[in-house]
Amino acid sequence: MPKYLSVSPFEEISVKTENRPHPKKQRYLRKEGRCKVVFRHVPEEWLLFVNDIFTTLVEIRWRVMFLIFASSYILSWLVFGVLYFVIALAHGDLRDHNNDPCVFEVRSFTASFLFSLETQTTIGYGFRGMSENCMIAIIIVTIQDVISCFIDTFVIGIVVAKMASARKRAQTISFSNHAVINLRDGYLCLSWRVGDFRRYHMVEGTCCAHMLRTIVHTTGLVDVTYEDVVIQQKDIILITPTTIFHRIEPGSPLYKMSLEDLRKADFELVVSFTYTDDSTGMLHQTRTSYTPDEILWGHLFQEMIRVTKKHFRIDYNLFNNTDKVLVPLVSAEEYKQTKNEEEQKKLWLSARASPKHSPRCSPRPSLRSLQQSHKENCLNPPTAMIEHKGDNQPEPNVTATQSENQHQETLTVSKDPTITE
Repeated sequence: MPKYLSVSPFEEISVKTENRPHPKKQRYLRKEGRCKVVFRHVPEEWLLFVNDIFTTLVEIRWRVMFLIFASSYILSWLVFGVLYFVIALAHGDLRDHNNDPCVFEVRSFTASFLFSLETQTTIGYGFRGMSENCMIAIIIVTIQDVISCFIDTFVIGIVVAKMASARKRAQTISFSNHAVINLRDGYLCLSWRVGDFRRYHMVEGTCCAHMLRTIVHTTGLVDVTYEDVVIQQKDIILITPTTIFHRIEPGSPLYKMSLEDLRKADFELVVSFTYTDDSTGMLHQTRTSYTPDEILWGHLFQEMIRVTKKHFRIDYNLFNNTDKVLVPLVSAEEYKQTKNEEEQKKLWLSARASPKHSPRCSPRPSLRSLQQSHKENCLNPPTAMIEHKGDNQPEPNVTATQSENQHQETLTVSKDPTITE
């Protein structure tokens, strides 16, 4: 008989584990959803980032992005300012102030830099401007205007894409701090809670869960394995906070794991929620993970939805609150075996208490008695008895009752005088 205990709703859970210190394991995924993975010695890493420059600029930090954009503007002003200074120097505008210049009021490098800035930003103070004397200067101004349009478009697109990033929307979707294990419909279930804090919710969403195990061999080889965790309620509409649960049944990675085994286990439960935003139509994903220490055995999430006369009221102060419930400490496999044994014992006791034959019932008739009764019930063939009587002899009276019991018929025939005895 397997050990079958229960968690008291008013007592703390204590499990005996080994006294030796356990090394702290690195999390594969942080609680906020970022992976703790660093790539080293990637071949042609910079070339990969440059080829996908738009995604690279979207993923970098804001301060780095502002530094890159400011540097691109200043560098473009400086490059074209140098070109205007070289054109003025070649045309002789710096030495002779009386000739017709290529660019008006450009007599030094500072003036050429200011002209480049005013041209690209379209400020136009009115002192400096192009003349018709130098075709090369006109071509340079045209090229600068086209390049400035490209830079502005690129900067605006990166800023908008970064502001509308899925990571910002994902911060409004939250998972509970802990996962819990309790009984649901007679089965041990692992569950966690997910909720949306915004008023305008997503179109649709799908939940996924994987159990991640990291195995370090003696040779130093590290294996990272994934195991699917089946979710009963996978597709949800997250209007109100929803509790996602996994039934611990045969095929589940937690099927043979008791409370004591859970505290000694080394795994990480990675859960995710992928959804489409109603406002922008963009696809988002929110992730988090739970370690064995963050899975509470014998707990149940508190109800946070209240129904009023006008609407449903949700109290997010109770989002992470749990209550202790009565739950067996054994694994789901042992719990199922114990449950089946108890059901079989009840059936055996009920079958033993009921008699085979009721005392009021008559004994079962034999085959021979059935055949005899059948013969008795069958009608015998009728028999005709003929009596010869004279005309002067009286006829006997035969009652109907006697004829029915004996199944005989008497036929009376008058004696013919011509017949001799």
